[in-house]
Amino acid sequence: MQSLSELVEQSQQLLTQIRKHPQFKILRFDCDVTAGDVAQFFNTLQYSTTDLDLSRLEGFNE
Repeated sequence: MQSLSELVEQSQQLLTQIRKHPQFKILRFDCDVTAGDVAQFFNTLQYSTTDLDLSRLEGFNE
C-alpha cells in the first residue's frame, strides 16, 4: 500500500496534467471550487502528512 504522502504527490502531478490539458482549458465551469483550490488542498495535505506519526493515532496501534 502506498503512503498518503505518495498518493498526494501523485494527485498533485495528475492535477497539473489536467490543468494543462487542451480539453480542460476549453471547459467552462460554474462552480465554487477551482483547480487552484484543489491544488492548494493537496499542498496543505502534503505539508500536513510530512510529520504525521500514525502510531499516535487511535486505531493504528492495534
